[in-house]
Amino acid sequence: MSKSKHPSRPSPLQLDLANRLIQQITTGELPAGTHLTEESLASHFDVSRTPVKAALRLVAQQELLDYHVNSGYFVSTNTSPKPVPDKLVAGVSGDALYQQMIHDRKHNLLADTMTETDFLEQYAVSRSLLRGTLVRMAADGLIEKRRGQGWNFPPIVSTPELMTESYQFRIVVECAGLLESSFKADAEQLRNSRLAHEKLLYQAQAEYSATAFFALNAAFHEMLARFSNNRFLLQAMQQQNQLRRLDEHLGVYHSPHQIDSCKEHLQIIEALENDNREWASALMRHHLSVARDIK
Repeated sequence: MSKSKHPSRPSPLQLDLANRLIQQITTGELPAGTHLTEESLASHFDVSRTPVKAALRLVAQQELLDYHVNSGYFVSTNTSPKPVPDKLVAGVSGDALYQQMIHDRKHNLLADTMTETDFLEQYAVSRSLLRGTLVRMAADGLIEKRRGQGWNFPPIVSTPELMTESYQFRIVVECAGLLESSFKADAEQLRNSRLAHEKLLYQAQAEYSATAFFALNAAFHEMLARFSNNRFLLQAMQQQNQLRRLDEHLGVYHSPHQIDSCKEHLQIIEALENDNREWASALMRHHLSVARDIK
């Protein structure tokens, strides 16, 4: 008598990749019709194609992807943004570990450089779950894989005093960048940014993603720095975003300040669309000053 074969359970990494893809689809980050290839996703998540292939199958089971023979997977055109629960696919999720590691790093409970063994001594989790969580953090820019063994955490703004200095620096640099003689706004990029802000602003509470807010916020400030056509100003803005990344990922609520921040960004975009850079610079000074005082 032959034994019936039961399908193997998805690995923690496969589940984590599936969860992340589902979140990107349901929040609109991956719009309907987007072609998802194993190669591009493996490169994006810095993993092999094997777990990506399994993750795509899991997402397709949720009826969020359509499979076309000889073409692959596409985001379903019947998909509409919806609330994203903590666990989207049955099984172990890396969300709790992800949040705990961010919290511990912010509070200096994790060293600048750590190996997998160091992490496993700190957290009672499986090695596969740890690796999946580290891959996710690396994709979000919260940790970097060393060329040899181990992982490096990037520098962070770890004290209120440093945060204040950071905002003071940004007030000087960003406001001046808007007034640079070399500044040239791209109308299409401004329009796309405005639409993205409006979409996020009018999302329901259950649909809100703190990660999506940070990504949009960082992209907005880097876009304006890029318009200055000054590479050093852009590098400074990218560095500031990196320093703030860990702190921003601790936020998980649709706070009034984040709503106000979106509205202030839209005012700056409107000023630039009207070619009023002096007013845009004044609005930016107010925007950063308010954020500084709240922090």
